[in-house]
Amino acid sequence: MNSRFVLTGGPGAGKTSVLHALQQRELAVAPESARQIIQARLSQNLPPRPDPKTFAQDVLRADIEQYHKLWIEDEPTFYDRGVLDALYMLNVIGALSHLDKARKVVAHPYNEVVFLFEPWPEIYSTDAERDQTFEESVQVFEGLKQWYTLWGYTPVEVPKVSIEERADFILDVVEDVF
Repeated sequence: MNSRFVLTGGPGAGKTSVLHALQQRELAVAPESARQIIQARLSQNLPPRPDPKTFAQDVLRADIEQYHKLWIEDEPTFYDRGVLDALYMLNVIGALSHLDKARKVVAHPYNEVVFLFEPWPEIYSTDAERDQTFEESVQVFEGLKQWYTLWGYTPVEVPKVSIEERADFILDVVEDVF
């Protein structure tokens, strides 16, 4: 059974907050690569993102590195987005062939259950690292839901409840499938 679990969805839906709650429970977590790239660029007084293709390629490289570096075989590991998220970005801009995408999907499997966070207007906000509109967040959510399903994953929507209740929900599902 694959012990790698992805938290995905639109920007600003609470993934990172829930990931921190899982980390506080001493579970293995991998932070979002895109946010780390944006932070590094801002610290160098660069725009948050380069062109979309370069940004998606940078995220993909970082996600693949995290995939191989951070994993505990017999314990759940939680990823704030995964390799498939970066592949989705590349797919949207038509930057990879279907064969290249398929090879990368097969080479980087996650648990078939993927935790999907729907955009939530009451908690959504922008900041220096998140400049997408709420409407764009909804588009990303819908696209990722279809994308993960296309590759054989089972998206499970995380309920819109408190951070701790969301973490409990995820751990209950993990206990059932792992």
